[in-house]
Amino acid sequence: MADSATTAAAPRLKRVLSLWDLIFYGIVLIQPIAPVPLFGVAQDLSHGHFVTIILIAMFAMMITAFSYGRMAAIYPAAGSAYTYVGKGLNPHLGFLAGWAMFLDYLLQPLINTVWISVYIHARYVHQVPFVVWAAIVAGIVTVLNLSGIKASARANKVLLAAMCVVIVAFVVLAVRFLYSGEGWSGLFSTQPFYDPKTFDSHRIWMATSFAALTYIGFDGVTTLAEDVENPKRNVLLATVLVCVFTGVFGGLEVYLGARVWPNWHTFPNLETAFMDICRRVGGAVLFHSMGAIIALAAFGSALTGGLGAARLLFGMGRDNVLPRRLFGHLSPKSNTPSYNIIIVGLLAFAGAVGLNSIGNAYEHAGELLNFGAFLAFMGVNFATFWQFGVKATTCKRPRFLPDIFLPLFGFVFCGIIWWNLNKVAQIVGAVWFAIGIVYVGIKTKGFRETPVMIDFGEP
Repeated sequence: MADSATTAAAPRLKRVLSLWDLIFYGIVLIQPIAPVPLFGVAQDLSHGHFVTIILIAMFAMMITAFSYGRMAAIYPAAGSAYTYVGKGLNPHLGFLAGWAMFLDYLLQPLINTVWISVYIHARYVHQVPFVVWAAIVAGIVTVLNLSGIKASARANKVLLAAMCVVIVAFVVLAVRFLYSGEGWSGLFSTQPFYDPKTFDSHRIWMATSFAALTYIGFDGVTTLAEDVENPKRNVLLATVLVCVFTGVFGGLEVYLGARVWPNWHTFPNLETAFMDICRRVGGAVLFHSMGAIIALAAFGSALTGGLGAARLLFGMGRDNVLPRRLFGHLSPKSNTPSYNIIIVGLLAFAGAVGLNSIGNAYEHAGELLNFGAFLAFMGVNFATFWQFGVKATTCKRPRFLPDIFLPLFGFVFCGIIWWNLNKVAQIVGAVWFAIGIVYVGIKTKGFRETPVMIDFGEP
């Protein structure tokens, strides 16, 4: 009786979120301007085919989102690739999926530090070197995180509203610009999708790995699996629809950008190319408005990403996955993992300076982030195949299309994109992954023991 009473009294989350709540949450995570900072670099990498590669990446993400949704139905409390792989395949592989995700956490503040520093240096204060701006940006983020300042939900909503206003203004002004200049032929063209003069299939695959950055964050929808109505249906639908919305809406943005500025090789600066497009269709007001919301979004992402990485390090230190004395430290005044915040800030600064020294810092940071992301995506797709196509958790026989073909196709598709990452990302990512293999091998005494799983929740 006591056990039953305890069970009855245990708190349980109410399932109050609808399908549309999940979709809105996913759009907020990815942000409506997701492809805008990538535009110039992606156009250069693909030789003017950003629209094509963003749609190819959408196809890979839709299949992966389908796998995430199916695994979330089985493990609703997890909401993370490392748990899906760990429980669906093997705990050691799950740890390595978590290790790959850990790299992404560390890279979030780095990639945003790079963009903000390039933006200020290239567009406003040329006299101050990039390295100084990187130190200033990483320093501000570190100081704010040490003081315990967090971005409020209200501030995020205001920023999202501002993004929507600026993007809608861009779409309207770009359509007016194209129609007034060339009529319907200016608005409608196949050139952004396929230009026989510059199309190169190898470059398309290489550029697709970069364009996939547009969709990073869609998997965050699965973290709400315990709060949503009818999770088996709605989590799967929401993850897929968020990817579709991002691909279609983002595709419209980059299509208009490609039509407004078809000579992609003439951008003054690749990292801030879309701002030049905004100046062409909307003058200085749209130029500065777009730059401001991108910079604010990047700064907010660096702030939350840096704190998230520091908290993850703290969790690993607390659980003795990493040395507890250093990584498990909490500041008695601010109750923040201060040592970890400083470490993450130093890594963001050093990484930004190091990548900038070899050139194309934003491209390299983005592809390095995708190294870990696509390893995780491959793991989730294969875990879905194993869970539904091999283990067959239901009494029914596995269905060929959803249980076998789609997850395996998603695994191969993501694998092709991952394989076409640039050499810098492959080398640095391979070193990181090798460290993870050695580390988990030592910790589990030659893979004979179950590894400590990385906690990606709130420490």
